[in-house]
Amino acid sequence: MKNFIMLNKRFFKKDIILFILSFIVIIFVWKIISLVMGSEILMPSPEKTFAGLIKIMTRNGFLSSVIHSISRGILGFLISFFAGMVFGVAAGFNKVLFKMMEPPMAIIKSIPLMSIILVALIWFDSGNVPVFAGFLVSFPIVYTNVSEGIKNVDKKIIEMAKSYRIKKIRFLTEIYIPAISPFIFSAAISSMGIGWKAVIAAEVLSNPIKAIGTDMQLSRIYLQTDRVIAWTVIAVIISFIFETILRAVQKKIIRWKM
Repeated sequence: MKNFIMLNKRFFKKDIILFILSFIVIIFVWKIISLVMGSEILMPSPEKTFAGLIKIMTRNGFLSSVIHSISRGILGFLISFFAGMVFGVAAGFNKVLFKMMEPPMAIIKSIPLMSIILVALIWFDSGNVPVFAGFLVSFPIVYTNVSEGIKNVDKKIIEMAKSYRIKKIRFLTEIYIPAISPFIFSAAISSMGIGWKAVIAAEVLSNPIKAIGTDMQLSRIYLQTDRVIAWTVIAVIISFIFETILRAVQKKIIRWKM
């Protein structure tokens, strides 16, 4: 057990070192590109961008913009997740519904994000456009993962459970949920990341009063490229935090099952 813990610590330290080295390389390449281009408007230096990041984080309204954007992202994610779960489970058990859902899913997946946002601007107010965009982009991911997870449950285990006349609640909690949980977490992580991108893009176009995307657009208008990149860094960090939380929850649930 001690050897296993020591081995895990070594791998953890190695991952941190590789992460730091990768970060240093990115900053170095960024600095070189900035020097070659020779324009702070076209490509601001890392130090100027960092200074812009500090200014953004210390100004009034920063937390409000971040909280409102996160709220829209979470709302879009939750709606898409629960809708995807309901339709995914239903389609996984019902072949007719699964076939009926194929055309709309193919259409939704094929629609360009900009088209979704532009149509949403006609239908909704600026604050709800990002929520709708996040939902519509994420829903097919959750639906597909869950329905495929249901269909891929081992048929032999299902037949064995039926032969022993196991109750439906136990059938669901002890066979289906453990079997599809990897698909559910995969859907949650993927849809959270893609949905967050859609939310920010929708905010850039819809310009709600308090939003990361709105502040990015204002920075672009005033040619403050350093602040555009700084806001992008903030959006990436938020996405990384939520993905890390979901992965941590996934690991805890897997350990609990074991």
